[in-house]
Amino acid sequence: MPLKTAPRAAPLPPEKLRWRCDPSRIPFETTADAPQIEGMIGQDRALRALKLGVQLDAKGYNMFVCGMAGTSRGGMIARMIKELDPPRKMSLDRCYVNNFKIADRPRLLTLPPGQATNFRKDMQSGVEFLRRRIPQVFEGEPFQRQKNRIVERFTIREKELMDDFTRRIARDQFALGHMQVGAVALPEIFPVLEGQMVPIEDMPKLVNEGKLETAIAEDLERKYEVFRQDFTVVYRRTLTLSRELASELSYLEQEAASVLVDGVIEELKEKYPEAHVAEYLEEVRHNILDNLDPFKEREGEESEPGNGPSQSENAARLQTPDRDPFRVYSVNTLLAHDDLEASNVIFETTPTYANLFGTIQRAYDSRGGWTSDFMDLRAGSILRADGGYLIIYALDALGEAGVWRTLKRTLNHARLDSQPLDLFFPFGASAMKPEPIDINVKIILIGDPEMYEVMYENDEDFKKIFKVRIEFDEEMGLNDTVIHQYGGRLRKLSEKENLLAFDRSAVAAMLEFGVRMAGRRNKVTSRFADLADLAREAVYAAREEGDSLVTAAHVRTAREARIERHNLYETKIREMIEEGTLLMDVAGTRTGQVNGLTVAEIGGYSFGKPIRITASAALGKSGLINIEREARLSGRLHDKGMQIIAGFLRSRFAQDKPLSLAASLCFEQSYSGVEGDSASSTEVFALLSALSGLPIRQEIAVTGSVNQQGDIQPIGGVNQKIEGFFDVCRVLGFTGKQGVIIPSENIEDLMLRDDTIDAVARGQFQILPISSVEQGIEILTGVKAGARGADGTFEPDTVFALVDKRLREWAHSLKQFDSAD
Repeated sequence: MPLKTAPRAAPLPPEKLRWRCDPSRIPFETTADAPQIEGMIGQDRALRALKLGVQLDAKGYNMFVCGMAGTSRGGMIARMIKELDPPRKMSLDRCYVNNFKIADRPRLLTLPPGQATNFRKDMQSGVEFLRRRIPQVFEGEPFQRQKNRIVERFTIREKELMDDFTRRIARDQFALGHMQVGAVALPEIFPVLEGQMVPIEDMPKLVNEGKLETAIAEDLERKYEVFRQDFTVVYRRTLTLSRELASELSYLEQEAASVLVDGVIEELKEKYPEAHVAEYLEEVRHNILDNLDPFKEREGEESEPGNGPSQSENAARLQTPDRDPFRVYSVNTLLAHDDLEASNVIFETTPTYANLFGTIQRAYDSRGGWTSDFMDLRAGSILRADGGYLIIYALDALGEAGVWRTLKRTLNHARLDSQPLDLFFPFGASAMKPEPIDINVKIILIGDPEMYEVMYENDEDFKKIFKVRIEFDEEMGLNDTVIHQYGGRLRKLSEKENLLAFDRSAVAAMLEFGVRMAGRRNKVTSRFADLADLAREAVYAAREEGDSLVTAAHVRTAREARIERHNLYETKIREMIEEGTLLMDVAGTRTGQVNGLTVAEIGGYSFGKPIRITASAALGKSGLINIEREARLSGRLHDKGMQIIAGFLRSRFAQDKPLSLAASLCFEQSYSGVEGDSASSTEVFALLSALSGLPIRQEIAVTGSVNQQGDIQPIGGVNQKIEGFFDVCRVLGFTGKQGVIIPSENIEDLMLRDDTIDAVARGQFQILPISSVEQGIEILTGVKAGARGADGTFEPDTVFALVDKRLREWAHSLKQFDSAD
């Protein structure tokens, strides 16, 4: 009996193949007349989330920004925060000063905004004033007169002690002199013989020479020992007098300098009345008065000849870096709000450990040794953003050693510890531990949804400290407001970069490009960075042609030039198909063979790539064999699609018998991985052809996924797939019957090229939407699919009837074969 012919499917008319923006919807002649618009458009959801994160001042409400990859999200977020204009939080000035009690524990001073720099300058001025005035006081006549009186008094007392001792020893023929020992002359007691002082060591020699009797020599030695002990006591008294003299002179110096020091300190305490500042200033006062020696020399003077450092001092100086003795009174300003109106939003593009948390610098000497003190502390971005917002790219932060762990600790405790990363100095970590700084900063991490999910699931701290998720949508609803905003953004771009204005047709063409990028006619892309690139290239095309206004023709030229820059691989594939290297039929019929459609992407450029899909079937128990999987070229989604195909076969043809087949499916001449299920309907059609024996029309390519009920589901990249097969047909030659089967749900996604639409209008190409497997197989075979009747059998002389008959025969044959065994 002849097969039952399927009704002819109705292709889509040209007007259904693309959304066109009517230039009359553009409310201005050129973008020069459009109101300027800056910032994000169509991101109300993200804006509400950002507003919450910015204005909700509670622990853990830091923000993680997802979406809009490939755009300058950091700068965009910074601008959006400024536009929200949140209330400014109080942020104090911070500076480190020397801790006179524990030198390796620098002291933190907090001052009202704008005062840290003044405090540093006032401290510097005060020290410079004392360096000038204290030497003048010490050189003045009143101070010298008092000093001389004290020195004279102690000199007299010392002379009395020495004179009394000299008189006592003179009665026994001894005198006090000096003995040269190296470069030092030491006091020594000498016996006096015949009017000459003779060293006690020479007594034995004089006895041997007969110049001195032994008894007299022994008497002199005995008296020498007694006098030497007495002299030790006298010498100790002179040392005590020297210490008393130094103490009185020091007290005199302190009394003389205290007038100046007290004046400077009290003036600073009046100007900076904070309790902890006053406490520090008191420590400065005591330290200056206890260490007046550096202030005795006039500024710029050097040590006089003969008073230079000793050899041991020179050696010590080589081992440690030279330090200014007045450095201990310096102020290290880490955070100063000199400009109270400055932005409190910081975008850290290089979030290294030192850039974020600060560090402790090192001063090296000629031998490689190093030291650090409070003046070597350096602030990072977190401190500079105190009271405001710090924007960081999450991937950059995670890639830097120690950053993520320290960032979590800092946010959990709201406290910043300034320490270098010990990883870089494993053999010389700094012992200095500055006083920690309390901070109040909002961190905004920028990443992608996948990174957010990984961190949320695997890091317990993450969900506690990043409670606000801000997700930017890459598309937005298409309406008149958005159309107006597109024009405003184009004008802003033109004025910012000195570009040409766009007329109505050019704005409409830009909108059509945005709709194609969004992939849906009622949507338009919000990735204005990509549109801006096309706008710049369109302006370039207009200037090349000598035009002063950008039109739709220039936009099309720019799009074509962009495609040409990226489509070398696509061109090579078409050449291989034309030469017959890649096998592709676009005419005639073949059994078990269907033209499938895939999408390839290279460097951000995606294009449709037709591929031959074949099926073979035979009696057996293996079921469906996925050749791609067997070759380890199949992805998980493609494997899932194969299981769905098996489920479709069971639901249609295995209700009254077992499936007794061994069928294989293959993507021919595919040597890379296969992923996705958008070709599952194509594989079903190839399999039905192989089972029924009906040939498939090769001029029709197919795309669409299928479920177990035989419904055709929408897929992505429909425009690229259609255009890819269209380009192949154009190369191999149009027959007037060629076309593409697509899911009906993808009709609203169609934004085809002009040449494709023109070919449809001329009847050279057709787009055939389907919603079920039945519709697709009827188009491909020209035979009616066939419905199951009340008795459970399919309508005779139909595709499904032939398939069911073949499977029933195989089931019976397999049963007989098994029985024979």
